[in-house]
Amino acid sequence: MSTLSKKIDFAAVIAVDHANPNGDPLDGNRPRSGNGGYGEISDVCLKRKIRNRLQDAGERIFVQSEDKCDDGKSSLNERFETFLKAKGLIGKGVDADKIRAAVCEEWTDVRTFGQVFAFSKKGDEANGVSVGIRGPLSIMPAFSLDPIRATSLQITKSVNSMPGEKRGSDTMGQKHRVDFGVYVTYGSINCQLASKTGFTDEDALKIKEALRTLFFNDASSARPEGSMEVVKLIWWEHDCANGRYSSAKVHRSLKITKKTEEPHCLADYEFEIEPLEGLRAEVIDGE
Repeated sequence: MSTLSKKIDFAAVIAVDHANPNGDPLDGNRPRSGNGGYGEISDVCLKRKIRNRLQDAGERIFVQSEDKCDDGKSSLNERFETFLKAKGLIGKGVDADKIRAAVCEEWTDVRTFGQVFAFSKKGDEANGVSVGIRGPLSIMPAFSLDPIRATSLQITKSVNSMPGEKRGSDTMGQKHRVDFGVYVTYGSINCQLASKTGFTDEDALKIKEALRTLFFNDASSARPEGSMEVVKLIWWEHDCANGRYSSAKVHRSLKITKKTEEPHCLADYEFEIEPLEGLRAEVIDGE
């Protein structure tokens, strides 16, 4: 199958309702926020969720989370070296380009996001190879449209965790949440880089579906079922490889305005897409 033939830009509007969209471990797992108190969901977090959705759909994923490991490999290095041995790509004189082509064909997330593979073998097979791959899909962190208000709750437990413990209901902890917020992330898929990793038009459709269903099978104590959703996915497909417009201009064509000074629900926002000649915006409602 041929590689991606047309540049793609996209935006995803995410609603948060009494959930912690992305806890910051350096701040006691409180919801991430930046300057001015605007909430943030890191690009790493978004990529993790995209990988999970692709994996749920049957795609082979290299960077797997521990709770979704499907091949019994305990580390990225083990997964990588097992693959190289199976393909006969370990040994002196192995071409890095062959490794690059093989891993892009094997793992969807590698040909989508790219990956750095650095490894070395001991003994006669030692040839120390480092392979860097730039992926065609780039995605920005999601930022809230307004400053967020984080609510913190004290929690207790009424049972002992270990035998002999004398702690009970006085053992305290904290949970944090955003009562309501709307976040937006933007991204693009580059045809030139797609041609180097083998990323195809079919792969783009898989990414599109993963973004639409980003929070399916993602429930946790911090994100109860239904507390986070992609309410709108805007998908711009250009008619050429380089694109009619820059990604920045395309992303700016999404206009979001507040109907009230302090929004409390989605109805308090108005979404509009400024038309760009020769570029159609497909607006997909989340489910």
